[in-house]
Amino acid sequence: MGSTFNSLVALIIFVLDIWAIINVFKSGATTGMKILWVLLIAFLPVLGLIIWAIAGPRGNVRV
Repeated sequence: MGSTFNSLVALIIFVLDIWAIINVFKSGATTGMKILWVLLIAFLPVLGLIIWAIAGPRGNVRV
């Protein structure tokens, strides 16, 4: 059960990271800031995701 749980957690983190990167590309941030955010999320998947959730640029959200 341990490896299955770890694999599930890793998959969830991977999906959330991809979602965050897509939202960074949709945001109105400058190209340089987008690159920095993508690198942060890619190299520090969990910590980068948390930092992005708190302080990162958001994509254009339609309500």
